Amino acid sequence: MEDRRLVMVLDGQGGGIGAQLARLLVRGMPAGWELLAVGTNVTATGAMLRAGAAQGATGENAVLYNAARADIILGPVGIVLANGIMGEVSPAMASAVSGSRGAKILIPTSTCGVFVAGTEDLRLEEYLRRAADKALELMNG
Repeated sequence: MEDRRLVMVLDGQGGGIGAQLARLLVRGMPAGWELLAVGTNVTATGAMLRAGAAQGATGENAVLYNAARADIILGPVGIVLANGIMGEVSPAMASAVSGSRGAKILIPTSTCGVFVAGTEDLRLEEYLRRAADKALELMNG
């Protein structure tokens, strides 16, 4: 059986950020990598699956299990914050993501009241493009 590497996109709410990331990633993913959509709710998971993710899972246990397996995790900054994404990210989920051995690529958003000093003031689309580019760079070694 082929040893596949795992890229996990994690999002909540309507899954808009995760869906945009999935669209950007599927275009250039190298062989041997799999894109997994993990949503805090079924709406978010569905949006990422429609955008091209190979598989999807939903809920707290899906985050806990898959964060431990992921080589790369992408999502809004709220995925590493207890009660992030308007309370959709439980403390256990945030701990699993932040404690994962995988590389974390976070999209700065102000919706969780977190501002990252030193980030440029960019449109969300540019942050997403840069995040996808970084993930693809990591995948290609």
